[in-house]
Amino acid sequence: MQKQFFAPILAAGLGLWLASASRAAAPAAERPTYFALKVYHLKTSRQEVRIDSFLQRQYLPALHAAGIATIGVFKPLGNDTAADRRVYVFTPFTSLKQWEKIDRETSAKLQAAGGAYENTAYNNPAYTRQETILLKAFDEMKTLTAPKLSTPKNARVYELRSYEGASEKIFRNKVQMFNAGGEINLFNRLGFNGIFYSEVLFGPKMPNLMYMTSFATMADREAHWKAFGADPEWKKLSSQPEYQNNVSHIDITFLRPADYSDL
Repeated sequence: MQKQFFAPILAAGLGLWLASASRAAAPAAERPTYFALKVYHLKTSRQEVRIDSFLQRQYLPALHAAGIATIGVFKPLGNDTAADRRVYVFTPFTSLKQWEKIDRETSAKLQAAGGAYENTAYNNPAYTRQETILLKAFDEMKTLTAPKLSTPKNARVYELRSYEGASEKIFRNKVQMFNAGGEINLFNRLGFNGIFYSEVLFGPKMPNLMYMTSFATMADREAHWKAFGADPEWKKLSSQPEYQNNVSHIDITFLRPADYSDL
């Protein structure tokens, strides 16, 4: 009789506990799971100065006010002498709805406020081209992670990698290698300071995945990759038959953070 009497009470108590635990865990769902990587292509140093001023004084403050706390701004090594100068702006979002809402509202506010960037003349453009790549975080690392580096920003190296697949199926195999295969865990164990790991949802190169790691210096980067190539876990993983020939093209870009970058 006692068991029959207390069973409904225990069930009800368990239900309340589960509901409470679910509510307590809810904030985890608000962690960034989508990323926008905006790339400005420039020809001149004057354009670069104008983009820097716009990003530092208007764009980043507007996104901060909208609730985006951490935004990365990067430039390729040797950008000053490149024919195609570039500025990369990396922004995390909790959902596609948040991305759409903030993009729409921020653009309207910045255009209304005006400035050298917004009011540029057609024959004096702020950039030659702008592209946006939309990314979705991998399951094994769903959120942006700031690097644990103590060196000055102008000494750090951020490595952006792009891996293309010969087909959608082959591309999915490489994504699986990062997640279930344990490649992300290997990067973490070896201290690569991963910023994000993601698949490209929309961009100029498809199917494609992109990820970013960071290092104290270029020498530190070289040492980490040497350790990675010699690691027994990597040798075992990369030799497995199911993970052969799953990358058709790799692009590697070395970046340094702008002085005003949050990362």
